Amino acid sequence: MPILVPDMAMQSAHEVEFENAHGPISNAQSKKILAELKKDGDETNIFDQHLVLISSVVGSPLMLGNQVTLLVDGPTTYAAMLEAIDQATDHINMETYILEDDEVGQQFATKLIEKQKNGVQVNLIYDSVGSINTPKEFFSTLKKSGINVLEFNPINPLKTVKGWEVNQRDHRKLLIIDGKIAFLGGINISSVYSSGSFSSSNRKTKRNKLNAIPWRDTHLKVKGLVVGEFQKLFIETWVSQQGKPLIEKHYFPTHSAEGKEIVRAIGSSPDEPYSQIYAALLSAINSAKTQVLLTNAYFVPDQQLLAALKNAVGRGVEVKILLPNRTDSSLVFYASHSYYDELLSANVRLYEHQNALLHAKTALIDGVWSTIGSTNLDWRSFVNNQEINAVILSQPFGDQMLHLFNNDLNDAKEITLKDWRNRPITLRIKEQAARLWARFL
Repeated sequence: MPILVPDMAMQSAHEVEFENAHGPISNAQSKKILAELKKDGDETNIFDQHLVLISSVVGSPLMLGNQVTLLVDGPTTYAAMLEAIDQATDHINMETYILEDDEVGQQFATKLIEKQKNGVQVNLIYDSVGSINTPKEFFSTLKKSGINVLEFNPINPLKTVKGWEVNQRDHRKLLIIDGKIAFLGGINISSVYSSGSFSSSNRKTKRNKLNAIPWRDTHLKVKGLVVGEFQKLFIETWVSQQGKPLIEKHYFPTHSAEGKEIVRAIGSSPDEPYSQIYAALLSAINSAKTQVLLTNAYFVPDQQLLAALKNAVGRGVEVKILLPNRTDSSLVFYASHSYYDELLSANVRLYEHQNALLHAKTALIDGVWSTIGSTNLDWRSFVNNQEINAVILSQPFGDQMLHLFNNDLNDAKEITLKDWRNRPITLRIKEQAARLWARFL
Protein backbone atom coordinates (compact mmCIF):
# COMPACT_ATOMS: atom_id res chain seq x y z
CA MET A 1 0.00 0.00 0.00
CA PRO A 2 1.41 3.44 -0.87
CA ILE A 3 2.32 5.76 1.99
CA LEU A 4 -0.12 8.67 1.74
CA VAL A 5 1.01 10.52 4.85
CA PRO A 6 3.91 10.17 7.29
CA ASP A 7 3.43 8.86 10.80
CA MET A 8 2.81 12.31 12.22
CA ALA A 9 2.63 10.92 15.73
CA MET A 10 6.35 10.26 15.43
CA GLN A 11 7.17 13.78 14.30
CA SER A 12 8.75 16.12 16.82
CA ALA A 13 6.68 19.28 17.13
CA HIS A 14 8.45 22.65 17.12
CA GLU A 15 7.55 26.31 17.18
CA VAL A 16 5.37 27.61 14.36
CA GLU A 17 7.48 29.80 12.09
CA PHE A 18 6.23 32.67 9.95
CA GLU A 19 8.20 34.53 7.30
CA ASN A 20 7.97 38.06 5.97
CA ALA A 21 9.99 39.90 3.31
CA HIS A 22 13.09 39.75 5.52
CA GLY A 23 12.89 36.03 6.30
CA PRO A 24 11.77 34.16 9.45
CA ILE A 25 10.42 36.38 12.20
CA SER A 26 11.15 36.01 15.92
CA ASN A 27 9.35 33.57 18.21
CA ALA A 28 7.86 36.51 20.08
CA GLN A 29 6.41 37.96 16.87
CA SER A 30 5.14 34.51 15.82
CA LYS A 31 3.36 34.05 19.13
CA LYS A 32 1.75 37.48 18.73
CA ILE A 33 0.44 36.50 15.29
CA LEU A 34 -0.93 33.22 16.65
CA ALA A 35 -2.66 35.12 19.43
CA GLU A 36 -4.32 37.40 16.88
CA LEU A 37 -5.46 34.40 14.85
CA LYS A 38 -6.85 32.71 17.95
CA LYS A 39 -8.81 35.85 18.71
CA ASP A 40 -10.60 35.44 15.39
CA GLY A 41 -11.11 31.70 15.72
CA ASP A 42 -11.23 31.11 19.47
CA GLU A 43 -13.22 27.88 19.15
CA THR A 44 -10.60 26.05 17.10
CA ASN A 45 -7.65 23.81 17.92
CA ILE A 46 -6.01 24.49 14.54
CA PHE A 47 -3.46 26.92 15.93
CA ASP A 48 -2.56 24.83 18.99
CA GLN A 49 -2.23 21.42 17.38
CA HIS A 50 -2.26 21.43 13.60
CA LEU A 51 0.15 24.30 12.87
CA VAL A 52 2.83 23.06 15.23
CA LEU A 53 2.61 19.51 13.92
CA ILE A 54 2.33 20.25 10.21
CA SER A 55 5.36 22.55 10.28
CA SER A 56 7.48 19.43 10.80
CA VAL A 57 6.12 17.51 7.78
CA VAL A 58 5.46 20.26 5.20
CA GLY A 59 8.53 22.03 3.91
CA SER A 60 7.02 25.38 2.94
CA PRO A 61 6.73 28.30 5.39
CA LEU A 62 3.70 30.32 6.45
CA MET A 63 4.14 33.60 4.58
CA LEU A 64 2.85 36.93 5.87
CA GLY A 65 1.75 39.97 3.86
CA ASN A 66 -0.40 38.49 1.10
CA GLN A 67 -3.57 39.52 -0.67
CA VAL A 68 -5.90 36.74 -1.78
CA THR A 69 -8.90 37.01 -4.10
CA LEU A 70 -11.49 34.26 -4.41
CA LEU A 71 -12.41 33.53 -8.04
CA VAL A 72 -15.57 31.60 -8.83
CA ASP A 73 -16.06 29.76 -12.14
CA GLY A 74 -14.39 30.13 -15.51
CA PRO A 75 -15.53 33.51 -16.85
CA THR A 76 -14.42 35.45 -13.76
CA THR A 77 -11.17 33.51 -13.49
CA TYR A 78 -10.24 33.84 -17.16
CA ALA A 79 -10.94 37.56 -17.10
CA ALA A 80 -8.61 38.04 -14.13
CA MET A 81 -5.90 35.85 -15.66
CA LEU A 82 -5.99 37.54 -19.05
CA GLU A 83 -5.89 40.98 -17.43
CA ALA A 84 -2.80 39.95 -15.46
CA ILE A 85 -1.17 38.56 -18.62
CA ASP A 86 -1.80 41.90 -20.34
CA GLN A 87 0.06 43.65 -17.52
CA ALA A 88 3.10 41.34 -17.55
CA THR A 89 6.42 43.10 -18.18
CA ASP A 90 9.09 40.48 -17.39
CA HIS A 91 7.90 36.87 -17.58
CA ILE A 92 4.90 34.54 -17.52
CA ASN A 93 5.16 31.03 -16.11
CA MET A 94 2.17 28.80 -16.81
CA GLU A 95 1.57 25.18 -15.78
CA THR A 96 -1.66 23.40 -16.65
CA TYR A 97 -3.11 19.91 -16.95
CA ILE A 98 -5.43 20.71 -19.85
CA LEU A 99 -4.80 23.32 -22.53
CA GLU A 100 -7.32 22.87 -25.31
CA ASP A 101 -7.29 24.17 -28.86
CA ASP A 102 -10.71 25.78 -28.55
CA GLU A 103 -12.04 29.32 -28.17
CA VAL A 104 -10.59 29.75 -24.66
CA GLY A 105 -7.30 28.05 -25.51
CA GLN A 106 -6.88 30.23 -28.60
CA GLN A 107 -7.62 33.34 -26.56
CA PHE A 108 -4.82 32.47 -24.13
CA ALA A 109 -2.47 31.44 -26.95
CA THR A 110 -2.98 34.77 -28.73
CA LYS A 111 -2.25 36.73 -25.55
CA LEU A 112 0.83 34.67 -24.70
CA ILE A 113 2.27 34.96 -28.22
CA GLU A 114 1.68 38.71 -28.17
CA LYS A 115 3.53 39.08 -24.86
CA GLN A 116 6.40 36.90 -26.08
CA LYS A 117 6.82 39.04 -29.17
CA ASN A 118 6.88 42.13 -26.93
CA GLY A 119 9.83 40.82 -24.91
CA VAL A 120 8.03 39.07 -22.04
CA GLN A 121 9.43 35.54 -21.69
CA VAL A 122 6.68 32.91 -21.56
CA ASN A 123 7.46 29.47 -20.11
CA LEU A 124 4.69 26.86 -20.45
CA ILE A 125 4.30 23.37 -18.97
CA TYR A 126 1.39 21.24 -20.16
CA ASP A 127 0.54 17.66 -19.28
CA SER A 128 0.85 15.10 -22.05
CA VAL A 129 -2.23 13.09 -21.01
CA GLY A 130 -4.39 16.02 -19.92
CA SER A 131 -3.81 17.79 -23.24
CA ILE A 132 -3.85 14.63 -25.36
CA ASN A 133 -6.61 15.96 -27.61
CA THR A 134 -4.80 19.21 -28.36
CA PRO A 135 -3.14 19.10 -31.82
CA LYS A 136 0.64 19.28 -31.82
CA GLU A 137 0.34 22.17 -34.27
CA PHE A 138 -1.15 24.25 -31.46
CA PHE A 139 2.03 23.89 -29.40
CA SER A 140 4.24 24.25 -32.47
CA THR A 141 2.75 27.69 -33.09
CA LEU A 142 3.58 28.69 -29.52
CA LYS A 143 7.15 27.44 -29.89
CA LYS A 144 7.69 29.29 -33.16
CA SER A 145 6.85 32.56 -31.40
CA GLY A 146 9.68 31.97 -28.92
CA ILE A 147 7.59 30.57 -26.06
CA ASN A 148 9.47 27.93 -24.08
CA VAL A 149 7.14 24.90 -24.12
CA LEU A 150 7.62 21.75 -22.02
CA GLU A 151 5.50 18.59 -22.32
CA PHE A 152 5.23 16.87 -18.93
CA ASN A 153 5.96 13.12 -19.03
CA PRO A 154 5.28 12.58 -22.74
CA ILE A 155 3.04 9.64 -23.59
CA ASN A 156 5.44 8.76 -26.39
CA PRO A 157 8.32 6.92 -24.65
CA LEU A 158 10.70 8.04 -27.40
CA LYS A 159 10.21 11.66 -26.32
CA THR A 160 10.70 11.21 -22.59
CA VAL A 161 13.80 12.65 -20.94
CA LYS A 162 13.67 11.17 -17.43
CA GLY A 163 12.29 7.65 -17.74
CA TRP A 164 8.86 6.65 -18.98
CA GLU A 165 6.37 7.27 -16.15
CA VAL A 166 3.09 7.55 -18.00
CA ASN A 167 0.99 7.16 -14.83
CA GLN A 168 2.57 10.21 -13.19
CA ARG A 169 0.75 13.32 -14.31
CA ASP A 170 1.04 17.07 -13.75
CA HIS A 171 -2.43 17.98 -12.51
CA ARG A 172 -1.44 21.48 -11.36
CA LYS A 173 -3.08 24.66 -12.61
CA LEU A 174 -0.66 27.52 -11.97
CA LEU A 175 -0.06 30.90 -13.59
CA ILE A 176 2.63 33.28 -12.33
CA ILE A 177 3.00 36.83 -13.62
CA ASP A 178 6.35 38.61 -13.12
CA GLY A 179 6.93 36.64 -9.90
CA LYS A 180 4.39 38.94 -8.23
CA ILE A 181 0.95 37.43 -8.93
CA ALA A 182 -0.07 33.76 -8.84
CA PHE A 183 -3.27 32.05 -9.91
CA LEU A 184 -4.08 28.50 -8.83
CA GLY A 185 -7.05 26.24 -8.26
CA GLY A 186 -9.13 23.74 -10.21
CA ILE A 187 -9.68 25.52 -13.52
CA ASN A 188 -8.03 24.24 -16.70
CA ILE A 189 -7.81 26.16 -19.97
CA SER A 190 -10.92 24.92 -21.76
CA SER A 191 -14.22 26.17 -23.17
CA VAL A 192 -16.18 23.88 -20.84
CA TYR A 193 -15.79 26.74 -18.35
CA SER A 194 -17.26 29.36 -20.68
CA SER A 195 -20.52 29.75 -18.75
CA GLY A 196 -20.86 30.55 -15.07
CA SER A 197 -22.66 28.02 -12.88
CA PHE A 198 -24.67 30.52 -10.84
CA SER A 199 -26.54 32.22 -13.71
CA SER A 200 -30.33 32.07 -13.60
CA SER A 201 -30.52 30.39 -17.01
CA ASN A 202 -28.29 27.56 -15.82
CA ARG A 203 -30.47 27.05 -12.76
CA LYS A 204 -33.63 26.72 -14.85
CA THR A 205 -32.38 24.72 -17.81
CA LYS A 206 -32.17 20.94 -17.80
CA ARG A 207 -29.06 19.90 -19.71
CA ASN A 208 -28.41 16.32 -20.76
CA LYS A 209 -25.16 16.52 -22.67
CA LEU A 210 -22.01 16.79 -20.56
CA ASN A 211 -20.46 19.46 -22.76
CA ALA A 212 -23.59 21.61 -22.37
CA ILE A 213 -23.54 21.53 -18.57
CA PRO A 214 -21.99 24.57 -16.84
CA TRP A 215 -18.91 23.75 -14.79
CA ARG A 216 -18.69 24.92 -11.17
CA ASP A 217 -15.09 25.53 -10.09
CA THR A 218 -13.00 27.64 -7.73
CA HIS A 219 -9.70 29.42 -8.30
CA LEU A 220 -7.51 31.84 -6.35
CA LYS A 221 -5.49 34.95 -7.15
CA VAL A 222 -2.58 35.66 -4.81
CA LYS A 223 -0.32 38.70 -4.57
CA GLY A 224 2.55 38.97 -2.12
CA LEU A 225 5.43 37.11 -0.57
CA VAL A 226 4.05 33.60 -1.01
CA VAL A 227 4.20 33.96 -4.80
CA GLY A 228 7.91 33.20 -4.53
CA GLU A 229 7.05 29.80 -3.04
CA PHE A 230 4.78 28.99 -5.96
CA GLN A 231 7.55 30.14 -8.31
CA LYS A 232 9.95 27.67 -6.69
CA LEU A 233 7.48 24.84 -7.32
CA PHE A 234 7.17 25.78 -11.00
CA ILE A 235 10.93 25.90 -11.48
CA GLU A 236 11.41 22.60 -9.63
CA THR A 237 9.03 20.93 -12.08
CA TRP A 238 10.78 22.52 -15.04
CA VAL A 239 14.18 21.29 -13.86
CA SER A 240 12.96 17.80 -12.90
CA GLN A 241 11.49 17.40 -16.41
CA GLN A 242 14.82 18.52 -17.87
CA GLY A 243 13.33 21.43 -19.75
CA LYS A 244 15.59 23.77 -21.70
CA PRO A 245 17.42 26.20 -19.41
CA LEU A 246 15.10 29.04 -18.45
CA ILE A 247 16.04 32.39 -19.94
CA GLU A 248 17.33 34.67 -17.19
CA LYS A 249 14.55 36.89 -15.86
CA HIS A 250 13.50 38.42 -12.54
CA TYR A 251 11.80 35.27 -11.28
CA PHE A 252 12.15 36.29 -7.63
CA PRO A 253 11.57 40.05 -7.39
CA THR A 254 11.75 41.94 -4.13
CA HIS A 255 8.37 41.94 -2.42
CA SER A 256 6.62 44.29 -0.08
CA ALA A 257 3.51 43.36 1.88
CA GLU A 258 0.42 43.31 -0.36
CA GLY A 259 -2.15 42.44 2.29
CA LYS A 260 -2.77 40.84 5.66
CA GLU A 261 -3.41 37.23 4.74
CA ILE A 262 -1.19 34.35 5.91
CA VAL A 263 -0.68 31.81 3.13
CA ARG A 264 1.27 28.58 2.77
CA ALA A 265 2.09 27.19 -0.70
CA ILE A 266 2.02 23.40 -0.77
CA GLY A 267 3.08 21.28 -3.70
CA SER A 268 2.95 17.50 -3.87
CA SER A 269 4.80 15.22 -6.26
CA PRO A 270 4.87 11.43 -6.74
CA ASP A 271 8.66 11.69 -6.42
CA GLU A 272 8.20 12.53 -2.72
CA PRO A 273 7.68 9.88 -0.01
CA TYR A 274 4.17 11.17 0.81
CA SER A 275 1.63 13.80 -0.19
CA GLN A 276 2.27 17.00 1.73
CA ILE A 277 -1.14 18.38 0.80
CA TYR A 278 -2.91 15.29 2.09
CA ALA A 279 -0.86 15.35 5.29
CA ALA A 280 -1.87 18.98 5.87
CA LEU A 281 -5.55 18.30 5.23
CA LEU A 282 -5.67 15.23 7.49
CA SER A 283 -3.92 17.11 10.27
CA ALA A 284 -6.38 20.00 9.97
CA ILE A 285 -9.40 17.68 10.07
CA ASN A 286 -7.97 15.86 13.08
CA SER A 287 -7.54 19.24 14.83
CA ALA A 288 -11.01 20.56 13.96
CA LYS A 289 -13.28 21.55 16.80
CA THR A 290 -16.39 23.04 15.21
CA GLN A 291 -16.79 22.47 11.46
CA VAL A 292 -15.31 20.70 8.42
CA LEU A 293 -16.65 21.72 4.99
CA LEU A 294 -15.25 19.87 1.97
CA THR A 295 -16.07 20.49 -1.68
CA ASN A 296 -14.51 18.07 -4.14
CA ALA A 297 -15.00 16.71 -7.63
CA TYR A 298 -13.47 13.26 -7.18
CA PHE A 299 -13.97 11.65 -3.78
CA VAL A 300 -12.42 8.20 -3.34
CA PRO A 301 -11.09 8.31 0.24
CA ASP A 302 -8.64 5.96 1.90
CA GLN A 303 -9.15 4.59 5.41
CA GLN A 304 -7.20 7.44 7.04
CA LEU A 305 -9.48 10.11 5.58
CA LEU A 306 -12.61 8.09 6.37
CA ALA A 307 -11.46 7.66 9.97
CA ALA A 308 -10.60 11.37 10.31
CA LEU A 309 -14.05 12.42 9.08
CA LYS A 310 -15.93 9.95 11.30
CA ASN A 311 -13.79 10.77 14.34
CA ALA A 312 -14.45 14.47 13.81
CA VAL A 313 -18.20 13.85 13.97
CA GLY A 314 -17.61 11.79 17.10
CA ARG A 315 -15.97 14.85 18.71
CA GLY A 316 -19.03 16.95 17.96
CA VAL A 317 -17.66 18.56 14.77
CA GLU A 318 -20.15 19.32 12.01
CA VAL A 319 -18.88 17.62 8.83
CA LYS A 320 -20.43 18.46 5.45
CA ILE A 321 -19.16 17.20 2.11
CA LEU A 322 -20.35 18.63 -1.21
CA LEU A 323 -19.89 16.32 -4.21
CA PRO A 324 -21.09 16.21 -7.84
CA ASN A 325 -24.24 14.42 -8.95
CA ARG A 326 -22.73 13.99 -12.43
CA THR A 327 -19.16 13.71 -13.59
CA ASP A 328 -16.79 13.27 -16.50
CA SER A 329 -15.54 9.99 -14.94
CA SER A 330 -18.26 7.40 -14.27
CA LEU A 331 -15.83 4.95 -12.65
CA VAL A 332 -14.77 7.53 -10.04
CA PHE A 333 -18.42 8.57 -9.63
CA TYR A 334 -19.57 5.06 -8.69
CA ALA A 335 -16.49 4.37 -6.56
CA SER A 336 -17.28 7.54 -4.62
CA HIS A 337 -20.85 6.37 -4.02
CA SER A 338 -19.59 3.14 -2.48
CA TYR A 339 -18.47 5.15 0.59
CA TYR A 340 -21.75 6.99 1.15
CA ASP A 341 -23.38 4.41 3.45
CA GLU A 342 -20.38 4.30 5.78
CA LEU A 343 -20.20 8.09 6.02
CA LEU A 344 -23.94 8.65 6.38
CA SER A 345 -24.09 6.01 9.09
CA ALA A 346 -21.46 8.02 11.00
CA ASN A 347 -23.61 11.19 10.65
CA VAL A 348 -21.39 12.84 8.07
CA ARG A 349 -23.70 15.03 5.97
CA LEU A 350 -23.42 14.54 2.20
CA TYR A 351 -24.73 16.84 -0.53
CA GLU A 352 -24.70 16.54 -4.32
CA HIS A 353 -24.58 19.58 -6.59
CA GLN A 354 -27.53 19.48 -8.98
CA ASN A 355 -27.24 22.25 -11.57
CA ALA A 356 -23.62 22.13 -12.72
CA LEU A 357 -20.70 19.77 -13.06
CA LEU A 358 -18.84 20.33 -9.79
CA HIS A 359 -15.07 20.44 -10.33
CA ALA A 360 -13.91 22.52 -7.34
CA LYS A 361 -11.40 21.27 -4.75
CA THR A 362 -11.68 23.30 -1.55
CA ALA A 363 -11.90 22.91 2.22
CA LEU A 364 -12.85 25.16 5.11
CA ILE A 365 -12.14 24.06 8.68
CA ASP A 366 -13.31 25.88 11.81
CA GLY A 367 -13.92 29.00 9.73
CA VAL A 368 -10.24 30.02 9.71
CA TRP A 369 -8.30 27.32 7.80
CA SER A 370 -9.01 27.25 4.07
CA THR A 371 -7.43 25.50 1.12
CA ILE A 372 -7.96 25.89 -2.61
CA GLY A 373 -6.04 24.01 -5.26
CA SER A 374 -5.90 21.19 -7.77
CA THR A 375 -5.97 18.26 -5.33
CA ASN A 376 -8.85 15.81 -5.49
CA LEU A 377 -9.66 13.50 -2.60
CA ASP A 378 -8.67 10.32 -4.41
CA TRP A 379 -5.71 7.99 -4.75
CA ARG A 380 -4.56 9.48 -8.05
CA SER A 381 -4.09 12.93 -6.52
CA PHE A 382 -2.38 11.58 -3.41
CA VAL A 383 -0.06 9.07 -5.11
CA ASN A 384 0.39 9.69 -8.83
CA ASN A 385 -0.17 13.39 -9.53
CA GLN A 386 1.74 16.59 -9.12
CA GLU A 387 -0.69 18.88 -7.30
CA ILE A 388 -0.60 22.40 -5.90
CA ASN A 389 -2.66 24.09 -3.18
CA ALA A 390 -2.73 27.24 -1.12
CA VAL A 391 -3.61 27.16 2.57
CA ILE A 392 -5.00 30.44 3.90
CA LEU A 393 -5.24 31.25 7.61
CA SER A 394 -7.83 34.01 7.88
CA GLN A 395 -11.23 34.56 9.44
CA PRO A 396 -12.32 37.16 6.81
CA PHE A 397 -11.33 34.86 3.95
CA GLY A 398 -12.96 31.96 5.79
CA ASP A 399 -16.17 34.00 5.85
CA GLN A 400 -16.00 34.28 2.05
CA MET A 401 -15.45 30.54 1.75
CA LEU A 402 -18.41 29.85 4.04
CA HIS A 403 -20.63 32.13 1.97
CA LEU A 404 -19.57 30.33 -1.21
CA PHE A 405 -20.18 26.90 0.34
CA ASN A 406 -23.66 27.90 1.48
CA ASN A 407 -24.43 29.30 -1.98
CA ASP A 408 -23.43 25.95 -3.45
CA LEU A 409 -25.73 24.18 -1.00
CA ASN A 410 -28.62 26.18 -2.48
CA ASP A 411 -28.00 24.22 -5.69
CA ALA A 412 -27.46 20.92 -3.91
CA LYS A 413 -29.57 18.06 -2.58
CA GLU A 414 -28.78 16.45 0.75
CA ILE A 415 -28.43 12.66 0.65
CA THR A 416 -30.13 10.90 3.55
CA LEU A 417 -29.29 7.41 4.77
CA LYS A 418 -32.90 6.25 4.36
CA ASP A 419 -33.09 7.39 0.75
CA TRP A 420 -29.63 6.10 -0.02
CA ARG A 421 -30.46 2.59 1.14
CA ASN A 422 -33.47 2.56 -1.17
CA ARG A 423 -31.40 3.00 -4.32
CA PRO A 424 -31.65 0.28 -7.01
CA ILE A 425 -29.56 -2.90 -6.76
CA THR A 426 -28.06 -2.17 -10.19
CA LEU A 427 -26.38 0.95 -8.78
CA ARG A 428 -25.02 -0.99 -5.79
CA ILE A 429 -23.40 -3.50 -8.14
CA LYS A 430 -21.77 -0.71 -10.18
CA GLU A 431 -20.51 0.95 -6.97
CA GLN A 432 -18.88 -2.17 -5.58
CA ALA A 433 -17.32 -3.02 -8.93
CA ALA A 434 -15.87 0.50 -9.22
CA ARG A 435 -14.56 0.38 -5.64
CA LEU A 436 -12.32 -2.54 -6.56
CA TRP A 437 -10.41 -0.10 -8.76
CA ALA A 438 -10.30 2.72 -6.19
CA ARG A 439 -6.50 2.82 -5.88
CA PHE A 440 -6.05 2.99 -9.63
CA LEU A 441 -8.53 5.76 -10.41
